[in-house]
Amino acid sequence: MIAIFLQTLPFFGLVGIGFFAGRSGFYSRAANDALTRFVFFFALPAMLIGFAADLQIGEVFSWSFVAAYLFGTALVYAAATGAAVMRRRGMAEAAVESQIAVIGNTGFLGIPMLTLLLGEAAIGPLLMMLAVDLLVFATLFVILLSASRGGGLTPAVIGRALLEPFRNPMVVAIGVGFILAGLRVPLPDPVAEIVRILGAAATPCALFVIGGSLAHKSAERLSVATWLSVCKLLLHPAAVAVMALVVFEVDRYAAGVMISAAALPVAGNVYMLAQHYKVAPARASTAILVSTIASILTIPAIVALAAAG
Repeated sequence: MIAIFLQTLPFFGLVGIGFFAGRSGFYSRAANDALTRFVFFFALPAMLIGFAADLQIGEVFSWSFVAAYLFGTALVYAAATGAAVMRRRGMAEAAVESQIAVIGNTGFLGIPMLTLLLGEAAIGPLLMMLAVDLLVFATLFVILLSASRGGGLTPAVIGRALLEPFRNPMVVAIGVGFILAGLRVPLPDPVAEIVRILGAAATPCALFVIGGSLAHKSAERLSVATWLSVCKLLLHPAAVAVMALVVFEVDRYAAGVMISAAALPVAGNVYMLAQHYKVAPARASTAILVSTIASILTIPAIVALAAAG
């Protein structure tokens, strides 16, 4: 565990540099927003295309893996929804809290860090998890938020929600990469070099952006945020571990990647969506702050357990 903790320190160190740059006032919120757009629309998609295009799809895709992650995540999603209902929260707030409980920072933090910790073979399982998050749970989130605004689950609401993931550059990038890999079509050398150079900027910029965003987040509704952070950092990896190791008997290495990735802190895009819909943004902000700080200790412990088991 100590060795893994030391390996994760540079990643959290870059997050810390971004945090202190933001706190000092040297690095403004507007600058962080601009860098976030660069990472989200250019650097991270380039990295994902490069990773996905090099995969052997038949060797990495597994229905048992997808099912284990889907059902394990759904269990925690349901638990968070149930807790929100017991506190008499509405559909919109329950949807935000459930999203906080299960959506981790796979793109900005998980792929670079877990690829280093677990090896390049982790890329395939990580991309499958990211695809499930974006295609299934992000779609469900939009459906519930839209329905809560009136009109119910109409065909128009569901249709817009089903199209929403395909406006996400990460979904497009993974799709393009999988198509190239499936057809075994290599990128032309100049294009491949552009993708490589642009993708190389994703990791440092993404980590710096995480820190910069944390510098501007407030700590409100701490008790609820702590519960949701426990869901994300502990209950989520525990649930997918049961599904992967007991129920669906996923390949041991892929299961370790899944469990490790499920332990990632809350993703920043959950706050962006909560802010966009004006539903519990302070709760999402605090959960991101709490879970990211706590994950400095929980991620090495869970990765060590997953790798050893």
